[in-house]
Amino acid sequence: MEKRINEHPRNAAKKRKNSWVLRLSLFFWFIMLAGLMAVAGVLYGTSIGMLGPLPDVAALENPEINIASEIYSAEGLLIDRFEKEKRIPITYNDLPTHMVEALYAREDIRFDKHSGVDGEALLRAVFKGGKEGGGSTITQQLAKQLFTKKRSPNKLEAVKQKLKEWVVAIQLEKRYTKDEIVTMYLNKFDFIYRANGVEAAAKTYFQKEVKDLNLAESATLISMLKNPVLYNPKDQPVSSQHERNVVLAQMLKYNYITQAEFNAIKDQPIALNFKMLESTVDEGISAYFKHALRMELENYFEDYEKKYGVRYDVYRDGLKIYTTIDSRMQKMAEEAIKMHLTDLQKLFFSTQKGRDLAPFYNITKDKAEEIFQQAMRRTQMYKDMKNRNMSDEDILAEFNRPRDSVQFFTWDGKEYRKNQSWMDSIKYHKHIIQAGLMSMDPHDGTIKAWVGGVDWNYFKFDHVKQARRQVGSTIKPLIYATAIHQMNYSPCHQISNMPITMGNWKPGNAGYPYTSAISLRDALAKSVNMPSVRLILESTPKTVIQLAKDLGINSPLQDDPTIALGSSDITLYEMVGAYSTFANQGIYIKPELIITVEDKNGKIIKDYEPLTREVFNREVAYTMVDLMKGVIDIGTGRSVRGYNVTGEVGGKTGTTNEGSDSWFIGMVPNLVTGVWVGNEDRAAHFNTWQSQGAKMALPIWGHYMKAIYAHSGITSVEQDDKFEKPEGIEERWDCSNNSGFYNFGNVGIYEERPRETQSQTRSSGTREKSVNELITSDLDTISFD
Repeated sequence: MEKRINEHPRNAAKKRKNSWVLRLSLFFWFIMLAGLMAVAGVLYGTSIGMLGPLPDVAALENPEINIASEIYSAEGLLIDRFEKEKRIPITYNDLPTHMVEALYAREDIRFDKHSGVDGEALLRAVFKGGKEGGGSTITQQLAKQLFTKKRSPNKLEAVKQKLKEWVVAIQLEKRYTKDEIVTMYLNKFDFIYRANGVEAAAKTYFQKEVKDLNLAESATLISMLKNPVLYNPKDQPVSSQHERNVVLAQMLKYNYITQAEFNAIKDQPIALNFKMLESTVDEGISAYFKHALRMELENYFEDYEKKYGVRYDVYRDGLKIYTTIDSRMQKMAEEAIKMHLTDLQKLFFSTQKGRDLAPFYNITKDKAEEIFQQAMRRTQMYKDMKNRNMSDEDILAEFNRPRDSVQFFTWDGKEYRKNQSWMDSIKYHKHIIQAGLMSMDPHDGTIKAWVGGVDWNYFKFDHVKQARRQVGSTIKPLIYATAIHQMNYSPCHQISNMPITMGNWKPGNAGYPYTSAISLRDALAKSVNMPSVRLILESTPKTVIQLAKDLGINSPLQDDPTIALGSSDITLYEMVGAYSTFANQGIYIKPELIITVEDKNGKIIKDYEPLTREVFNREVAYTMVDLMKGVIDIGTGRSVRGYNVTGEVGGKTGTTNEGSDSWFIGMVPNLVTGVWVGNEDRAAHFNTWQSQGAKMALPIWGHYMKAIYAHSGITSVEQDDKFEKPEGIEERWDCSNNSGFYNFGNVGIYEERPRETQSQTRSSGTREKSVNELITSDLDTISFD
C-alpha cells in the first residue's frame, strides 16, 4: 500500500495565497485590456463619426485657412478686405529656443515621444487629480483651437469634444512634423487685446518681434497659454508674474535653465511695454459702410444657403465684392464731416464747461449716472471683469481708478491722458457729436457714399441704417406729397396758417407768425408747422403712412397727426431713399450697396437687382422738387448757396424738440444726399439756436457738394444739371389766379378723392370749415402721447 504523505499546512496556505494573487493579477490585466479595448473602440467609433462629424482631410491639411474677401469700389479700386483677424505668421526658425523649451516644460514635456495623445500623462493626470499638470498634449490643444474652439458647458458634449480632439490630434501628427505643430499652435493662439498669434503678442506686450524676446518675456507669453485673461501681464501683473515663475520653475526642473538664471529673473516684475496693434477688422475707407456691407451679405448668404445648400463666409471664402461706393466721393463725405464737426465739437465743449449735468439737459443727476453706467456695462472691459466674477461694486471702483494712460477720441487724432479713469473717458465721449451721411444716385439706386459715424474704433453704431432718430421737419415733403397727389394741389395753393388745438396736443409754429393763409411753396420753404398739420388732417395719417411705406420707410410710424411734425423715428437710409423718389420722377428705387459678388472661382453669386416701384406720377414728383427748390431759394436752406453751389437744388432742413436731432436732405438732379447730426444720447445737445438743421447738418452737405462740384469731371455730377420738368407743367399749375389746383391725371397708386369733395374745398373758407369738421368729429378718438 502506497503511503500518503500529508502536505505541511504552511505550504498549503502559501499555495492558496499564490492562487489569489494570480487571480487578482489576471483580473487586473483583464480590466486593463478591456479598458484599452474600450478606449480603442471609442476612438475608432469617434474616428468614423459615431459621435458626430470630424474635420475632413482637406480641413486637416489646410486648417482654418482664411482667404480674405476683397471689396472693390464702383470705379474698380480695391478699397478694403474682410479679414477675420490680423495675424502675423512666423516660421519655426523665428521662435527663440528658450520659448520652445518653455512651451515643452509648461505644456508637454513628452511632446517628442508621443503621437498626439500621451497615455502616460493622461494616467498621471487621472491618478494625481491634475496636481502635476493635465493630460492634454500640445497637439490636442491645437486640435481644440482649430476645430473645437469653445468647450461645451454640457458634460456629455464636452466628453465627446475631448474624444474628437484625441482623434484629430492623432491625424494631425500623421500630417505634420513636430516643428510644424508647435508653429501652428503658437501662430493660432489668441493672447487677447488683438494679439492673435505669438508674433502679434510679442509686439503688443513688449513692442518686439518674437525672435528678439528674452527668456523672461518668452516665459510670460507661454504662461498666458493657460489662461490669457487670468494671467494677462497688463491686467493682472501679480498673477502673471507668479505664473511666469511657474514656467521658469518647470524649465529649471527639466534642466532647460540653470538655478542662477532662475534666481536672476524670479523676483523681477514683468517689463511690460504694452500697445495694441491697430485693428484691421472694419478699418479702411469706411468702417461703417463695411459693417453695413457685411450685415447685408450675411443675410443674403443665409437665404442663399436655404435655396442652394451652400454657405459663404466673407472672412474665409476669398470673395470679390464689387460695391456701389465711389471711393472719391466717400473720401469727400468723410472730409466734409470732419471739416464741420471739428469746430462744432469745440463749440459744444465750451458750452458745457462748469455744468454739473454736462453734456445732458432736462434730466436728473441719477438719470445721468444711469446713462454713464449703462455705457460702462456695454464695454468689453466690463464684460471681461464679470466673466472673472467681480462684483459690480469692484468693477465700478476699477472704472473710477485713475490710470497712467487713457485713450480719448479727438478730431486731431488719438490722445492719451494721464491720471484719468475709464469712467472719465465714458463721460468725455458722451460729449462727442455724431453724424451720419448717405449719398445716392436717385436714378439707379446706387449708394455713392456712406458715413455712419465719426470713428468706428470708439463708436460702433451706424447712424445711416442702424440708428432711428426723430426726423423733425424732413417728414413734411411726405405730408405735402400725399396731399398733392390726393387732392391735386399746386405749389401756389393757399392753406390756413392758424393754430389748432386737438385735445392735449397744441401744435404751433416755431418762430413764424400765424396768418390766415399761406401758399404751399412758402409754407414748406419756411418750414411752417400749421399747414403740415392741416394737410395731414385732410389726407389722414393712414394715407401718409401708406405713402411712407411705398417710399421704402419701414420704421414704425404713429397713426396720428403728430407725424406731420416729425415725431417718428426713421433711419437716414430710409429718408434718403424716399427723397430720391422725388428726383426720379416718382419711381422708388431701393438704395443698394452691392453691384455683384463673385466667389473665388469667378462665379457670380449675387447680382445687382434693385427693387423698384412707381409711387406717384412724374408731375407730382416734379411739384415736390419745385417746392423743395423753394427751401433753398427763399427758405431755411438758403445758406446752401454759400458753398459755391449755384445749380438746381431742392432740399429740406429738420430739427427736433430741444435740438436732439438735426437734419438736412438735399437733392441735385443726379445725386440725393442726407445728413443727420446729433449726440449719442438725446438728452445731450446744444441748448441754443445752434442745434437747428441749417446750422448743424446743412454745412456738411455744403462742404460735400462743394468738393463734388470741384471734381465734377470725375463724379459726373455737374452744376448745370437740370431736374427733368414735365412739359407744360407750369401752365397747368396756373398760379396766376391762385386757384391752386390742376389735373395731374390718374397715374399713381392712390385713389383720387371723390369729385364732390374736391369741389367743396376749392376756396380757403370752405377748406377751413372742412378742417374744423375733422377736428370736432375725428380727433376726439385720437390719443396723443
